[in-house]
Amino acid sequence: MFTLNSRTLTGIWSTVLLPVAEDETIDFRRLEVALGTVLGAGVHGVYTNGTAGEFHTLSEPEYDQLHELVAGRCAAAGIPFQLGASHPSGQLSLSRIRRAARLRPGAIQIVLPDWLPLHPAEVLAALARMAEAADGVPLVLYNPPYAKTRVGPGLLARIAEERPEVIGVKVPSVEVATGLTDRFAVFVAGHTLATAHPAGAAGSYSNVACMSPAGVVRWYEMMHTNPPAARELEARLRDFLDHHIAPLAADGYCDPALDKTLCAIGDWSQTGTRVRWPHRSVPESAIPALRQAAQRAVPELLVDPVGSN
Repeated sequence: MFTLNSRTLTGIWSTVLLPVAEDETIDFRRLEVALGTVLGAGVHGVYTNGTAGEFHTLSEPEYDQLHELVAGRCAAAGIPFQLGASHPSGQLSLSRIRRAARLRPGAIQIVLPDWLPLHPAEVLAALARMAEAADGVPLVLYNPPYAKTRVGPGLLARIAEERPEVIGVKVPSVEVATGLTDRFAVFVAGHTLATAHPAGAAGSYSNVACMSPAGVVRWYEMMHTNPPAARELEARLRDFLDHHIAPLAADGYCDPALDKTLCAIGDWSQTGTRVRWPHRSVPESAIPALRQAAQRAVPELLVDPVGSN
């Protein structure tokens, strides 16, 4: 596959969710079927091992099996892919980066080592070692709001100057990267993209794609053809999330559980709502009412569910 850069890394990227069986194993059969649906939905790329992909729960054999499957299917379909090599341990992350690099993805996603916060000099040193392990494959830095080490505008500017291997960042808001959108592909939360795109956001590793891969592609196209309508849809989407998904977060359900809930609401795969121990799963019994609320709020995103897959 071709190597991405800060200009070609754009658009809607869909994660690979893990269908988890009752015995906590990954159901790779269901995963491959869901991946096939994503590849046919028109997304601009596929990525693995973000928070929604429960990267922190994978064994190393599971990590390798997942990536061989995704790399093979995406390459055959001609769809760009990024492989996530994140791990709370920097040493294990380096090992994952080396193995991911052998599959030659468009980029490798990373998080900073997570048990202790890093000094800015340690951040730059960590990125240098990770870039070396990546063997020429560019890096994308994922820095979510709950990261121990928060990369603010000043440190991001230093990364831009000193670490050219980092081509993109996922940040809580495009304002974190003010003045750097020409240097980085800046990615934001999927449900904020219609308002962030005019401010320089290149795309999203999209929670909305969890709910509807095809629907979010239509919405992205609307951002270019009818920006006011796209922003109005974003307002309704945010209202739905505030009233129906945020209460689940307030009750202590983790982000992967919420993303799988969105997937179940969209009814386009048989991934299910189960997440891996020690986290709680949103009960399947909650889904019908949530789906009805989503259909009332954002019907444009849900016009073509394919739950028979």
